[in-house]
Amino acid sequence: MSAEARLREKLMIALEPTRLDIVNESELHAGHRSSPDTGESHFRILIVSPRFAGVSRVGRHRMVNEAIADELSGRIHALALSTYAPGESVG
Repeated sequence: MSAEARLREKLMIALEPTRLDIVNESELHAGHRSSPDTGESHFRILIVSPRFAGVSRVGRHRMVNEAIADELSGRIHALALSTYAPGESVG
């Protein structure tokens, strides 16, 4: 299973999002120092979840990081997060 598929599965289960966009940006970082060059190391995630209602941005990021902790301790090198509750403006 690809890293993107594992991210999607774990986030869908843990946070039950109404929107989940996962973009693999690894090719933008190929050859950078400390980049593992696996093709699955850098991701940008936009997630809208009712579970984020009333939770701070830091708290939301912690929730995401907890849901995908195994992936973050493995081959994922960088993660950019945009986290929203339903009804919030998605930028």
